[in-house]
Amino acid sequence: MRRVAIVGTGHRAQLFTTGLAARPAYEVVAFCDPSPTRMAFHNRILSDHGRNPAKTWAPQHFDAMLRDAAPQLVVVTSPDATHDGYIVPALRAGIPVITEKAMTTDADKAQRIMDAVQETGVPLKVAFNYRFNPVHAKVHELLHSGAIGDVISVHFEWLLDVRHGADYFRRWHRYRDHSGGLTVHKASHHFDLVNWWLGARPQIVYGQGRLAFYGSANGRRHGYARDYVRAHGSPAAQDDPFAIHLADNPSLRALYLDAEADSGYIRDQNVFGDGVTIEDDMALLIGYNTGASMTYHLTAYSPWEGYRVMFNGSRGRLELEVEEAQWTRPAVRVESAKGSVHGDLASDTAGEARILLRPLWQPPEEVKVPAFDHGGHGGGDQRMLAAMLDADSDQLADLATAEDGLIALLPGLAANESFRTGYPVVVDTLLDT
Repeated sequence: MRRVAIVGTGHRAQLFTTGLAARPAYEVVAFCDPSPTRMAFHNRILSDHGRNPAKTWAPQHFDAMLRDAAPQLVVVTSPDATHDGYIVPALRAGIPVITEKAMTTDADKAQRIMDAVQETGVPLKVAFNYRFNPVHAKVHELLHSGAIGDVISVHFEWLLDVRHGADYFRRWHRYRDHSGGLTVHKASHHFDLVNWWLGARPQIVYGQGRLAFYGSANGRRHGYARDYVRAHGSPAAQDDPFAIHLADNPSLRALYLDAEADSGYIRDQNVFGDGVTIEDDMALLIGYNTGASMTYHLTAYSPWEGYRVMFNGSRGRLELEVEEAQWTRPAVRVESAKGSVHGDLASDTAGEARILLRPLWQPPEEVKVPAFDHGGHGGGDQRMLAAMLDADSDQLADLATAEDGLIALLPGLAANESFRTGYPVVVDTLLDT
């Protein structure tokens, strides 16, 4: 069996712990996390699958873990700003790595990672699961078959609703130094998709972004502010539609509320509290090396969740619309993680995906789309795991490499710099090589 260590044991790590536990060819031998409580939760997942418990390690003992646990694969699902601190030592120890996206959060850390990849030649894969969504794969097939000829321009509109979108402002993502902001943490999904769809690399980025909805000043201005720091134990949060109640969900209680004593991490902060340092409304203009351009808009406070992508080509137009959540109930206690945490959407409000092809001088044609799984990033999670972990997968070519991770990261880093300066940023200037 191939020995695996998992670094970071929050909500997202469950995908990997469960996926590895279900595969006899792998053995999870180590967990690394600040919280013994969270690591115990993941060991219960292993036990539920009839697997042996993994040894647990604190982050400051990561190097000792690499030596003593002798993993043959390291999976990194810790907060984005910490990724490089685990990726680089593992690669330099000759151990392949799978990392959650975004690969990292700033140019210096990206440079460290790419230097290690180039100097060691050890594989680094980035968990861009959207490539494995069958609907996205159908768009890739249509574009690469020449259905609309050469792609000249793209418009990508991404809407996060006030349940899922708000969640980025309750947790560590609300701090730029931890997440890089939504242009890095969240939008890298989409930048990778467009790079993959177009077979292109971003060259120049101009952006405008601001914190317009969340945060204390906006909460007071819009009338949504409530007087609490975190939801748990706060009377003011009981009927707040923007609050999440960790005690009402077994998974969130075990991973976060019960783990507060040993981790110090507060998962249910007030989205209209002080200290938010990221944007919730972002508009970007990106130029690619193929000559194509993209306008991109991310909104994190919408009543509707989903995305619309329009491709204008020399032979027509291709339109993709994915409705992930049709509406969001106001003033209801969130008693489930559905719709409030990464990758989960409420099945009772889930919409559908639609692809429309509009050739020149011909009537539009609705393209039949594959079944869309709203619970696992459009079905992408399990297909990505199969490509990463199963030797007989037929989708190995779709896995994102370190270079793919880099060129998905760079538009977000450039956008952040453009937000700061007010000027366009040439992507190649962000790194030394």
